[in-house]
Amino acid sequence: MKMRKWIGLLVLAIMSSSAMAVEHLKLSTTTSTDNSGLLAELHPAFEQKFNVKVDVIAVGTGKALKLGSNGDVDVVFVHAPQAELQFVQQGHFIDRTAVMHNDFVLVGPATDPARIATAENAAGAMIRIANAKADFVSRGDDSGTHKKEIALWENANLATPSGSWYIAAGQGMGAVLKIADEKQGYALSDRGTQIAYADKMSLKVLFEGDEVLFNPYHVMAVNPARHGHTNYELAKKYIDFVSGPEGQAIIKNFRLHGQPLFHPDAISE
Repeated sequence: MKMRKWIGLLVLAIMSSSAMAVEHLKLSTTTSTDNSGLLAELHPAFEQKFNVKVDVIAVGTGKALKLGSNGDVDVVFVHAPQAELQFVQQGHFIDRTAVMHNDFVLVGPATDPARIATAENAAGAMIRIANAKADFVSRGDDSGTHKKEIALWENANLATPSGSWYIAAGQGMGAVLKIADEKQGYALSDRGTQIAYADKMSLKVLFEGDEVLFNPYHVMAVNPARHGHTNYELAKKYIDFVSGPEGQAIIKNFRLHGQPLFHPDAISE
C-alpha cells in the first residue's frame, strides 16, 4: 500500500514538473490572421515540437506593433510593411522575416450600387464608392487593413472620406464584415477573413486582382537589447518554424471551404 502511494506521489510530481517546464511565448498579431483559423493549425505543431504554449493577443496591427515596441510580447506577426520597417529602423524589432501573403478584396452587396465590379482598377473602385456615397464600413482601428484602405483612398487621389456613409467601426475584420453585411455596404477585407466569413454573410467579392491589393505578412522578434526580459530564444524558434519547411507546408496546405487562404513566401510553392 505504501509502495502504491509512493508511486502515485512520484507520478504527480513528474506531471507537476512537466507542467512547470512548459514555456510561454507571447505573440501579438492581427485579428485577420487569428480570424482565418490558420494559427489554430500552425501553433499546435510548434507547441508540441518545443513543449511550449503560444499566448496569442489578436488586435489591430498598430496595437500589435505597440505591444511589441513596449516589450509586452516576444514576437509580432503582422501585415503592414511600411509600419513594420519604421519600427525595425527605430530598433524595436529584429529578424524580420517574410512568411506568407494573400490579397485584399473589396466586398459589397450583389446589387453593387456603386458599380465597382466593372472598375478598371482599385483606384476607380474607390472613386465610384465615394461618388455614390455608398455605405462603406472601415476598420478605423490603425490595423494593417485600415492602413491599406487609407493608402487606397490616397492612390485614388481622394482624402479619407467623412460623412454618414463612411462608417469607422473601430473593430476587427470579422465585426466589420458583419456590420457591412447588415448595412449592405462595402468594405475592404483581407482574402482570408473574407473566405472565413463567406458562408455567414451575403456580401460578395466585387473587386479583386489589382497589384496594389497585395497583402504580405512578416514576423519579427522584439529586440532583446531593448527589452531584456523577453524570450528572444523562443521567439527565434518561432520565426524559424513559421518560415521553415514544416510551418510553410502547414500554411500552403491550409484550406477553408476548400480554398487556400495564404501562399507561403519563405519557400517555393
